[in-house]
Amino acid sequence: MCVNYKPTPKSIVTALTGADTTNTPVWPDEVWQDYAAPVVRAGEQGEPELIVGTYGMMPKRKMQPGLHLSTMNARAETIGEKRTYAKSWREGRTCLLPMEWFYEPNYESGKAERWAIGMADGEPFCVAGLWRGWEEEDGGVSFSFTQITISADEHPLMKRFHKPGDEKRSLVIIPRSEYEDWLNAGSPELARTMLMNYPAEHMKAWPAAKGYGRQQESARLW
Repeated sequence: MCVNYKPTPKSIVTALTGADTTNTPVWPDEVWQDYAAPVVRAGEQGEPELIVGTYGMMPKRKMQPGLHLSTMNARAETIGEKRTYAKSWREGRTCLLPMEWFYEPNYESGKAERWAIGMADGEPFCVAGLWRGWEEEDGGVSFSFTQITISADEHPLMKRFHKPGDEKRSLVIIPRSEYEDWLNAGSPELARTMLMNYPAEHMKAWPAAKGYGRQQESARLW
């Protein structure tokens, strides 16, 4: 499961997705749970609209005391059944998450090593997600999001990651030609037809340095 990625900088989001970034806040160069990141959803007319949300469908600050729940990744197989995601899934709150690459643990050397995964041509891309809004005490609204994952047991590239013997999973990379269709899928049935593994020949992976700002935590995760 992906728990860390590099979002595209603000200057690239419009060219990638068509969403206007005017008057939107900036986000960090690297994203972990509860970090702010760009989220592109469908606007009132179905056009791409940028919001900034926090990574994880249920932010830690919204959890009951003592509850430790990871909601950064939603399994496609159960997304319509899990309470955390079901309402957003039924109501068609699909979104695009712009990024340059994401990170996964690789064990081919015999120990966990942090690897980055991106496009073979080095271009930014978007993965499939769900978003939701939260009413705040001051009357405002905040946003959060999750990434959707699918089985990658047979994927030539993504099956190389995670612990030996563990199920292999992958984020869903949406082709640029399908951005509008994904944002406006509207129904779970149509959205589900778009949840497919991206062709391995158009992707690449490479060893990456430990994440800055969260180096000690990333060492525990991997």
